[in-house]
Amino acid sequence: MLNKLTLKQAIDKLNTKEISLEEIYEDTNKAIADKNKDLNIYLTLNTKAKDQAKLQEKKSLKGLPIAVKDNFLTKNLRTTASSKILENYLPQYESTVTKNLQNAGGVIIGKTNLDAWAHGSSTETSDFGRTLNPRNTDYLPGGSSGGSAAAVATDVCLAAIGSETAGSIRQPAAWCGVVGLKPTYGRVSRYGTIAMASSTDSPGPITKTVEDAAIMLNQIAGHDSNDATSSSKNIPDFTASLGQSVKGLKIGILYSEISELTDTNKILHEQIKVLESLGAEISFAKALDPKLAISVYTVVQRSEVSSNLSRYSGVRYGKERSQFGDEAKRRVMLGTFTLSKGYADKYYDTAQKVRTLFRQDFEKLFEKYDVLISATSPGYAKKIGATEGSAMFGELEDMLLEPSSITGLPGANVPMFKDIETNLHLGMNIMAAMWREDLVIQVADAFEKNSKWNDKKQ
Repeated sequence: MLNKLTLKQAIDKLNTKEISLEEIYEDTNKAIADKNKDLNIYLTLNTKAKDQAKLQEKKSLKGLPIAVKDNFLTKNLRTTASSKILENYLPQYESTVTKNLQNAGGVIIGKTNLDAWAHGSSTETSDFGRTLNPRNTDYLPGGSSGGSAAAVATDVCLAAIGSETAGSIRQPAAWCGVVGLKPTYGRVSRYGTIAMASSTDSPGPITKTVEDAAIMLNQIAGHDSNDATSSSKNIPDFTASLGQSVKGLKIGILYSEISELTDTNKILHEQIKVLESLGAEISFAKALDPKLAISVYTVVQRSEVSSNLSRYSGVRYGKERSQFGDEAKRRVMLGTFTLSKGYADKYYDTAQKVRTLFRQDFEKLFEKYDVLISATSPGYAKKIGATEGSAMFGELEDMLLEPSSITGLPGANVPMFKDIETNLHLGMNIMAAMWREDLVIQVADAFEKNSKWNDKKQ
């Protein structure tokens, strides 16, 4: 089945005319027909994808089918953010990420499910029903980019786009056993992405391999005059970091002292020996307690949510505010409270000060280490229904990622273990200093190629 190819394999085989684009779409569409109804991955399918692909064959991405999280605006293709408020919304313009993707020859095969407004880490808060984890359908795929991660894991696309505010690319990638790359904040434009927390939202790729992630990042990164937070820094060729030696790199292992991570850290410490055997210098690093980042992220994110969701009044587009789900209402109320007179100094300003302390702590760590590594998530994917009655479910599951998210650092999840009984994966989170995605890719690629846990690599 050609839908099981990696992005790089498909590009190479198309270049040598070993396969045809039509055959890839035939197999991909068959997989969607077989699996989407049960897994609830796609909310909207692009019925014109196959025809659009024929016009893209000579470009870098060769017209290949790419899944896109449904919080990226796609002109004349329904965009809902998994909320009933936008159930029938057809955007009038294209997000920069999807425009860049199409300019490079990618074709949007469909829009994937997510937690409504990206509020969650399970894809259970979607107004259109939860997505299931294709590795084991009794479990959640993670979130908020759960649909994109599940799409890659179940081969109903060649690669996917997600977005991360605090773990929303890397955590579902870990739970679904695929690769997820969060770029430095500002490396990829947010223009046309339905905003959740504007100071941390970061679009990025979810893919079958690290190589595919590097290929995708090459195409979507870059300065955008429509986004004042996008960086004008030169974009390196991220694929140049593939296949590079890690000998002599200094790697710090984070959060080994946290008792709740004992079992996960045992696996992490065993797997990191792969990098040590390749010549990397490994030692334990001490960082600020990630639990402190939960409070910072909660205050900042809820505050920005209350501002960003205020535009959905039902006056200009969409349905009225009564259609907001419970999670959106909770976040708006908490955010409005933290920004209100007399409380902003007490909560929001304090959170921003602690956020600065995290940034300074990482700056000191990166004076000593090239990359920092932790587990991506405290444990395996949780069972369906785990979010019920747990208001802080997402923050707890994303605890190990929130410090890097609130400080804008790049990071990647790469599969590091699979439980034979449940078929569920654990992920390794690899982080570097700002603008050093090249180091993240270099280390992630070396681990992936010298370990057995990524069953998507060939």
